[in-house]
Amino acid sequence: MLLALDVGNSRIFGGVYDGEDLKTTFRRTSSITASSDEFGTFFRAVLRENGVDPEDIDMAGICSVVPDAVYSLRSCFRKYFRFEPFLLQPGVKTGLKIRYRNPAEVGADKIANAIGALTRFPGRDLLIIDFGTATTLCAVTREKEYLGGIITPGINISMAALAAETARLPAVEIVRPAEVLGRSTVESVQSGLYYGTLATVRFLVASVAKEHFAKGQPFIVGTGGFGRLFEDERLFDEFVPELPLIGVRRAVELSQAETKR
Repeated sequence: MLLALDVGNSRIFGGVYDGEDLKTTFRRTSSITASSDEFGTFFRAVLRENGVDPEDIDMAGICSVVPDAVYSLRSCFRKYFRFEPFLLQPGVKTGLKIRYRNPAEVGADKIANAIGALTRFPGRDLLIIDFGTATTLCAVTREKEYLGGIITPGINISMAALAAETARLPAVEIVRPAEVLGRSTVESVQSGLYYGTLATVRFLVASVAKEHFAKGQPFIVGTGGFGRLFEDERLFDEFVPELPLIGVRRAVELSQAETKR
């Protein structure tokens, strides 16, 4: 079995694959100060709680945007699972043609999302919207060209900035307001966060589609922890919360196939 990990700035999202079958998923808060022992005991415990024998895990794939966590994670798998994990990083086989000026700058999370979307929806032009710590958009063609992306502050970062940098605006629960116009300070902040994000993403999707997919509308895939807030807004054609895990699994498969050659 494969343990796939998407290590973000706020959370670690994990899943266990038996072949292509996703058996279970879990989340924990990210901590760059976590030791290999803390990671190891957590993974073994959470696997057992989800009905998976840790001894059945024979490989792990890691997609991380937190470089300081990688050393502890690698040490964790060497000590507690007795193998060297796969790390999605520049130089590994992905099947993508990266059109960034410097391909090494593309974040591992975006690569994982792109691979996952192409695996799940082959033969389509794709726009991927990830509602995580940052809200990001990535454009990928049916020919597996990664054209580029857009990075904006995530909805949670925007809320934290408002609360930290203003004297009288509080931190609020992030929800979908019933109306655009708020009738209290809390409602006004909630409306700005939600509808501001919605308007920004809609504009960016339309602009990228016009610039790069003039011959046809791309298939729009949503993912990320805050994505479900926008499921009723028809922002995406399909919401796939496990998208980065699909990408990590496929990257591991490609790497193993390359090694066997």
